[in-house]
Amino acid sequence: MRKTTFILPILVIVGAGILSALYIVDEREKALVLQFGQIKKVVEEPGLGVKIPLIQDVVRYDARILSLDTDPIEVTPSDDRRLVVDAFTRYRIADVVQFRQAVGIGGIRAAEDRLSSILNAQIREVLGADQVTSNTILSPQRRELALRIRAQARSSAAGLGIEIVDVRLKQTNLPEQNLAATYARMRAEREREAADEVARGNEAAQRVRAAADRTVVETVSNAEREAEITRGEADAERNRIYAEAFGNNPEFFAFYRSLTALERSLNKENSTIVFSPDSGFLSQMFDAVRAEGLGKVAMGEIDIDSLREMAPKSEISPDLPEEERQRLEEDAINSGTNESEADDGSDASN
Repeated sequence: MRKTTFILPILVIVGAGILSALYIVDEREKALVLQFGQIKKVVEEPGLGVKIPLIQDVVRYDARILSLDTDPIEVTPSDDRRLVVDAFTRYRIADVVQFRQAVGIGGIRAAEDRLSSILNAQIREVLGADQVTSNTILSPQRRELALRIRAQARSSAAGLGIEIVDVRLKQTNLPEQNLAATYARMRAEREREAADEVARGNEAAQRVRAAADRTVVETVSNAEREAEITRGEADAERNRIYAEAFGNNPEFFAFYRSLTALERSLNKENSTIVFSPDSGFLSQMFDAVRAEGLGKVAMGEIDIDSLREMAPKSEISPDLPEEERQRLEEDAINSGTNESEADDGSDASN
């Protein structure tokens, strides 16, 4: 009983000592075996290890690629336009011994504080260079700037046992106090460009409108000139025909001229003209139709029936309205009936 009482505590102590002497390194980690704060062993391969209990200690560090987002900082490029830059970096612990010596017991937190300071300093140095402007930072050339920042920060971070894998400029904005002025300037530039476009459009419209107006004037002028030429040629042909016709028959010309004068003398308001028997107007008109050498003709020698047969038959114009044409046809029928009745009466009296 007494032996069991002593053996069990000893076994527990031995088991605890064995367990505390063993440690496991994961494949995602690197480890340092420390003895009284001094590095005794570096374990970079995963597996099971042994250390001296209570004397040695194991410190593990992440061997994967880690990420660090820096705080936004203000930079002033060569064109004096301040920008707020927000960057991030990817890094990993390349040398755990150097890393332990550089940061001590602070570990990852202390390393990231120092790495953030290094990155901010390099960002200000690269983006504030003489050849770098705000337009360069906001253009596709920012990738080249990020590579320059990475190269310079990598050399500075090598003393920490850290390898910088990549650096990217995540955001590049204007400070809040400059946004309103920048937006106003951008708006003014866009309005100026819009005004220029409108002015060029109006100028082009004026040119097109002027060309169209000139074409219209030229077309109308050419048409009027052709019309005047055609009208003049027609008037000349008409006058030639008139001259030829009137030259062949002067009496007809005198008669036609008298009729024309008589037509012009009559109008809608006054259609009655009174002539004296010895009027030169009447003598001129009727002398023109009197045949040369024609003497007086006795009415008894005139055959009325032969004159009626010689007279041309009158036709009703188809252009008259239907009612007027019917009225004229009825008048013609009635006049024919009256003439036949008159002829019958004269035969009966004889």
